[in-house]
Amino acid sequence: MTARSSCKRRQICRLYPSWTVCRFDVFTERGEGMNKKQKKVFTRIIVAAVLMVVLSLLPIDGWLKFVLFMIPYLVIGHDILLKAWKGILNRQVFDENFLMAVATIGAILLGDYKEGVAVMLFYQIGELFQSYAVGKSRRNISELMDIRPDYANIEKEDGTLEQVDPDEVGIGSVIVVQPGEKVPIDGVIEEGRTSLNTSALTGESLPREAGVGDEVISGCINMSGVLKIRTTKEFGESTVSKILDMVENASSKKSRSENFISKFAKYYTPAVCYGALALAILPPLVRLLFLGMTPEWGDWVMRALTFLVISCPCALVISIPLSFFAGIGGASNAGVLVKGSNYLETLSQTKYVVFDKTGTMTQGVFEVSGVHHSSMDTEKLLEYAALAECHSSHPISKSLKKAYGKPLDPSRVTDVEEISGNGVTAKVDGVRVAAGNSKLMEKLGVDCMECHSVGTVVHMAVNGKYAGHILISDQIKPHAKEAIAALKKCGVKKTIMLTGDRREAARQVAEELGIDEVHSELLPGDKVAQVEKLLDEKGEKEKLAFVGDGINDALALAEADVGIAMGAMGSDVAIQSADIALMNNDLNNIPFVMSLARSTKSIMYQNIGIAFSVSLIMMILAAVGVIPALAGAFLHNIGAFVILINSSRILRDSGGEG
Repeated sequence: MTARSSCKRRQICRLYPSWTVCRFDVFTERGEGMNKKQKKVFTRIIVAAVLMVVLSLLPIDGWLKFVLFMIPYLVIGHDILLKAWKGILNRQVFDENFLMAVATIGAILLGDYKEGVAVMLFYQIGELFQSYAVGKSRRNISELMDIRPDYANIEKEDGTLEQVDPDEVGIGSVIVVQPGEKVPIDGVIEEGRTSLNTSALTGESLPREAGVGDEVISGCINMSGVLKIRTTKEFGESTVSKILDMVENASSKKSRSENFISKFAKYYTPAVCYGALALAILPPLVRLLFLGMTPEWGDWVMRALTFLVISCPCALVISIPLSFFAGIGGASNAGVLVKGSNYLETLSQTKYVVFDKTGTMTQGVFEVSGVHHSSMDTEKLLEYAALAECHSSHPISKSLKKAYGKPLDPSRVTDVEEISGNGVTAKVDGVRVAAGNSKLMEKLGVDCMECHSVGTVVHMAVNGKYAGHILISDQIKPHAKEAIAALKKCGVKKTIMLTGDRREAARQVAEELGIDEVHSELLPGDKVAQVEKLLDEKGEKEKLAFVGDGINDALALAEADVGIAMGAMGSDVAIQSADIALMNNDLNNIPFVMSLARSTKSIMYQNIGIAFSVSLIMMILAAVGVIPALAGAFLHNIGAFVILINSSRILRDSGGEG
């Protein structure tokens, strides 16, 4: 994204926070926003709104006014009218489409053409927002195939490499994977040795050493040596392909929240329509047949139409979406992307939160966390280690160089010997230095001391004597412990951590953070199985959230009631599979948005109560003739204004500008 488009997006976010966070990408340059149907509705909304404003300013009256206002009315409402008519033909009269048709036609019959158009406009905007927000994450699933390897290297007879489509590689073929490339297809190493970055697939924080005879799975990144791999599967059956298929299937299982308006319309619509009909007929008949008075049909029909306009569900229509849009806007102010109002509602009911470890609870970056049992100055030991490893590109080597923090002169290093799987020996300024694991120390005849901390241990020997060891480990994210404590205060019953990492590392992190339950050494399918088990065990009205960041987490993110992705550094797959993304990677935003969700839901119920109360009072006043027809069309908007003010509390309480 260009600086200009980024600036534009920030400006829109400040003006229309709920639109932006719902990924209303029609305002961006990404070109991946609404589907064709939604784009058509959006265009109709713009056209109808512009026409209504223009016509309101023109000095027109009579039949000309009616004809001209029917243009924006039919532009925005023809599909609703058609659905209402089909419902009548199918003997399913009373639904929200019929209610909208009757209410807006009633406004037009009263001569308030602008009101008729405005009500239909409000309804279509609400429908568009809900349709777009709920469907966004599912539409993005089709884009997950973008992560597939673009090619596989086949070695020709002359020794040159030819790039071919992975789909063209058959079982038993030999492919070449160079440093920095993804392994495109599952297979067995026939030649070469390397370190494989498997974090995207298994969640394991440390690279895995692999050599001749070892199995490798697609999606791993080759970090060092050139590999020749004999394929054991076709690309379509490879690990990455299966993961992507599982993501799509898991995502399709997620149920949609039922629309409250649709439910209530079954009762509200007939009640309102029959009430208006009774108001137009029964009082005149009573006056005529029992009281001997003139029936005054015109007056009572006018009251009935006023009753119908006032009963228009404008306030009711916006009571739910406006609450959630304010909640979504409040979340955006804290850097939390919520893809739909239904996910915010689900989050308000969450009692179980499941976390990935690497990249979610931890930094996912190797750093020197301690120097133990050193017989010399710590800085000197780090200098020896960094210089001995200065020719290596291994992540461990990079961590040592970073910890030393000073420029390195490779000319000081001679007689470098890298012992595969063990470490390295070298001479630094003529001093014999060895850096590696306990196997290297054993090979050199040096007694080393055990480390009781969890992480990668680099043992050091200087001139044949043990000089201590350096501990390299993944660092826990700032505020992670604070976030776990805050979640429990928010009413979360249990926190669980799932990881592909080793049992010891997982247990230590869980204990340090105060996590209730931990499951380690899991593959992507195992994570999904654990999530499904937890979903089966929880209460019917209790919801489960999963927090993750990598490809391996996408399955669990899609399967959970609500998936939360680490947005800034997380994989695109995880973000697209999730329902909520933490764009600033601040774990404290999880309890924040959970509290915000509960506040939003509370205000939503308040708004519904306000909408019903105001409508009921106004309808009673219209029925007894206190509210004249001309004032009725205006007064029924009182509920909408009160709801707007009440909803703005969410933005204010969340620190927004609303």
